[in-house]
Amino acid sequence: QVQLVESGGELVQTGGSLRLSCAASGRTFSNYSMAWFRQAPGKEREFVVGISASGGRTYYADSVKGRFTISRDNAKNTLYLQMNSLKPEDTAVYYCAAGRRLMTSRAITYEYWGQGTQVTVSS
Repeated sequence: QVQLVESGGELVQTGGSLRLSCAASGRTFSNYSMAWFRQAPGKEREFVVGISASGGRTYYADSVKGRFTISRDNAKNTLYLQMNSLKPEDTAVYYCAAGRRLMTSRAITYEYWGQGTQVTVSS
């Protein structure tokens, strides 16, 4: 079992930046692929970016490529999402997820989920 807790979401203006964190506990963090998903009201949960267990492989959704950066610090059991040049369409609840399988863009492949953190981009 893995417990995930997101933090860092808040209200920010268009063009601003935020860094989200996901603290993991319960199992060996370094054994898991991780990902960020987001869900806006009335929409399905969508993939944002994933990262392999080692951090050596990443994959970004086209909508955030060049603006968001995923990273992980396995020594601290923490996953990060640096978000720059934020747009109103980035407004959503952001979730981190963990899975023992190789990183994918499909939510069903992730076993563990945090409760989410709200990101709101004004304008």
